Amino acid sequence: MSKNEQRDEAELILDSAADDEDLEDLDSLVSPEEGVGIAELNEAGLTLNLDLGETEKPADIEIAPEDLAELAAVEAELDTRWPETKIDPSLERIELLMDLLGSPQRSYPAIHVAGTNGKTSTVRMIESLLRAFHRRTGRTTSPHLQLVTERIGIDGRPIHPRDYVRVWREIQPYVELVDTKLGRMSKFEVLTGIAYAAFADAPVDVAVVEVGMGGTWDATNVISSDVAVVMPVGLDHTEYLGETIEEIATEKAGIIKSRWDAEDLLTPPDNVAVVAEQDPAAMKIILEQAVSVDAAVARAGSEFGVIESRVAVGGQQLSIRGLGGEYEDIFLPLSGEHQARNAAVALAAVEAFFGAGSGRTLDIASVRTGFAQVTSPGRLERVRTSPSTFIDAAHNPHGAKALGEALERDFSFSRLVGVIGVLGDKDAVGILRALEPYLSEVICTQNSSPRALDAYELAEYARDIFGEERVHVEESLPSAYAQAVELAEDADIQSGAGVVVTGSVVTAGEARTLFGKEPS
Repeated sequence: MSKNEQRDEAELILDSAADDEDLEDLDSLVSPEEGVGIAELNEAGLTLNLDLGETEKPADIEIAPEDLAELAAVEAELDTRWPETKIDPSLERIELLMDLLGSPQRSYPAIHVAGTNGKTSTVRMIESLLRAFHRRTGRTTSPHLQLVTERIGIDGRPIHPRDYVRVWREIQPYVELVDTKLGRMSKFEVLTGIAYAAFADAPVDVAVVEVGMGGTWDATNVISSDVAVVMPVGLDHTEYLGETIEEIATEKAGIIKSRWDAEDLLTPPDNVAVVAEQDPAAMKIILEQAVSVDAAVARAGSEFGVIESRVAVGGQQLSIRGLGGEYEDIFLPLSGEHQARNAAVALAAVEAFFGAGSGRTLDIASVRTGFAQVTSPGRLERVRTSPSTFIDAAHNPHGAKALGEALERDFSFSRLVGVIGVLGDKDAVGILRALEPYLSEVICTQNSSPRALDAYELAEYARDIFGEERVHVEESLPSAYAQAVELAEDADIQSGAGVVVTGSVVTAGEARTLFGKEPS
């Protein structure tokens, strides 16, 4: 029996097992000659040995100038549609598009991730873990840092511009039909359509989907996910989602849905909600939603969590208590305790997806490989060593606080200069207050977005929080960074100085471009 056949047989036995006796069928999958097969009974319980060898990395396909030119032309077309900041609480348009396309979103299982902070990093961790278990993945994240193709990932990398354009042209007649019948689709709805069609076209084994905004009415919510993940809920996008934690949590929890098949009510569906640490008010709402749709629940701090997180060179060393047992000696190349917590959520989501549970852990070597290969651009990303320079996409007080705590725990700066550019519809004062304990000085700037808060207005807020002498203003990001380097390279304290560029996803993206980083 091949390893692929072993894997499928093991998953079938696990899915249909009624009691411990049924699990004895797995003995037949253990090969005495090879040592262990797809499953192994040991002191820790049952281990699912789903590792099938090293992760395959797809070959790079060159992106030609004409590819980028065609992509730019398509983006100009799509930018005439509603922006992501305009919300219409309806799934009617995206549902019709999916119907016209033959429901591509139903051709693969999915893990759906909502929440206020930590979504993108957690999605990337889930994706990396799945790839370590040799699943071909589709990934959506939003917003993008540098190039729109970042939003749609296949095989762990952004979709090629040529494929993005091709899929758009293929679905364009159907989008225009929806436009005619129900009113013009938003750009985000179209992007969701491109992603789901591209995943079916690839085809992928599993999609890992990040919610754009909210949950219930988000265009991504036309999928029926095997696992729904809700990251920490905080106050953000209050003008769209509600002004209280309870209102926002209600929207986020909308991705936890009933998966019962009306034609087969005797077979319970796979339906798991993985919930990160939450404000008690948010947790109550999320749990009520899960109960109402018969979803099993796994909660951070209860069913799973971080046992230990130690700072290591290039990241941190973790021990995680998963749904199936303990996973030790995990290296995560991302900094901050918040990323350790994200890792625990990601592992629980993958365990739930594969059916691991008490006494049934995943293969530890594959778990270690998956975490070791994680990247999360623009998330406390080091882009220069002298002075140490980081880029972070924190854009609300909760994210800014996590950034500050990570810099304090994982690094020893005697002088840290912040370059901050914020969008006008964000809580600039809250972001500045969250960062103030960690920054020696701050340079207020602005990015190129039409929504950017004016640098001088941001500086007025900053002076009230930091004091006059700690605040500087530079209208352009390159000039702001140049001044930050001058301040950081003060001769008396140069050895312990650093710079962090933050305040907005747009600011982080433009900083990556400034440092010559490729979209990823």
